[in-house]
Amino acid sequence: MSTPDLNLLTTLDVLLAEGSVARAARRLHLSPSAMSRALARLRETTGDPLLVRAGRGLVPTPRALELRERVSQLVQDAQAVLRPVTPLDLEHLVRTFTLRTGDGFVENFGPALIARVREQAPGVRLRFVAKPDKDSAPLRDASVDLDTGVVGDATSPELRMRALFRDRFIGVVRMGHPLSQGAISPARYAASAHVLVSRRGHDQGPVAEALQVLGLERNIGTIVGGFAAALALARATDLVATVPERHTGNLRAGLFSFPLPIDVAEISIAMLWHPRMDADQAHRWLRECVWEICRG
Repeated sequence: MSTPDLNLLTTLDVLLAEGSVARAARRLHLSPSAMSRALARLRETTGDPLLVRAGRGLVPTPRALELRERVSQLVQDAQAVLRPVTPLDLEHLVRTFTLRTGDGFVENFGPALIARVREQAPGVRLRFVAKPDKDSAPLRDASVDLDTGVVGDATSPELRMRALFRDRFIGVVRMGHPLSQGAISPARYAASAHVLVSRRGHDQGPVAEALQVLGLERNIGTIVGGFAAALALARATDLVATVPERHTGNLRAGLFSFPLPIDVAEISIAMLWHPRMDADQAHRWLRECVWEICRG
């Protein structure tokens, strides 16, 4: 089966709108004979006369009347697709963006990001969802617009990425805790009761590895799934929370923070998105907002 000439859609749209071969020819800057040939091709393609003579004019057939609105909409849609991108109008932009973020991101960066978005684009709404894993499927299936988190080997190579900041782990205790006074040695740090942040309940990470090199192991008192919960417990008990510094800035207000007495590598926090959103102007604007807020 041969592929139909889609250029005939524009011709059909004008013919059905004008109801006249001569007027349609003038509108499309064609000769009447060229328009007559085009009408003949349309009749052959659709298997319908489309326009038939009635007195001195032409009238549409039932099939033509059925097609008129559909063809008109198809032509408008095609023109919209091929039209150059218009400048982004933030003031009138209405859109909801879904951001999948790690624990502590909303509490620490959310207020400033929301304020920036509301100031520049009052019709834009941000939807924050939790990040239970590093699966890139939500970005691929468009259920998530932007992802933030630690860049690792598991990050899908198909995704676009931009670094936001580097972070380091620190220790956090309540004011008046024994570790809030005096020098903190690796042994003293490890011997204190700790609240471990782990989704799977295992103490396997850079802190545990650094202590293991020294022949030490943390005294784990309890395990939680996120940094916010760990800091809440550190505030109300004698537990020590080990958390990323920048990621938890606002959550640590009123607590005592200290550098870890062990050598733990920094982590890189980035935002990730699917390549299909790369050229989307509104998405670009959002990415710039996130980058500026996080760079601080």
